[in-house]
Amino acid sequence: MSISVLPSLIGLGFDVVRTPQWDTVVQQALNGKETRLARQTYPRWKWELTYNLLRSNPFYGELQQLAGFFNERQGKYDTFLYQDADDNSITGQSIGTGDGTTTSFQLIRTFGGFIEPMLAPNVVSAVYINSVVQTSGVSINYWGSTSPGMITFTTAPASGTAITANFSYYFPVRMDTDNVSFNMFLSQYYKAKKFSFISVKN
Repeated sequence: MSISVLPSLIGLGFDVVRTPQWDTVVQQALNGKETRLARQTYPRWKWELTYNLLRSNPFYGELQQLAGFFNERQGKYDTFLYQDADDNSITGQSIGTGDGTTTSFQLIRTFGGFIEPMLAPNVVSAVYINSVVQTSGVSINYWGSTSPGMITFTTAPASGTAITANFSYYFPVRMDTDNVSFNMFLSQYYKAKKFSFISVKN
């Protein structure tokens, strides 16, 4: 469970494909009626990146950097963290309501009305109880811990209190394949037409 972050390289193309994936079992009876079983509570997100320019000369070494990162992960074996360009932070996110007993709350984010847990917080800039910022008595579990994305209070928030947070986040992911192709189009200049990875929960 690596905490390495996918490097930001200047040659990344604008054509980024992002796909939510669900897993549904559908059984159809002879009369045409269907029984459907959702095997996931939350989607798995898949990204496909295109690198239009990866220089391999001694001054930049972007090819070596990206290929080295891929090989350190051993293809699909190890996880890493990805910061989506348009989905990486949220302000005033409601994460729960105090009941006087519960001390731990999962970080979540609302995206187009859909709510899902965020397991890899980057920076949690503020945590509020009833709009009052908490300057102490709060701990954060980051990716790589046993309960990633959990906020824990030393003292349980009182019953009925609103708990909100401002934070940025990564997506924990793994490579979608065990191989990646680098195409040389000029001496010491490469491109990677498809660099794909998918979100994970552990």
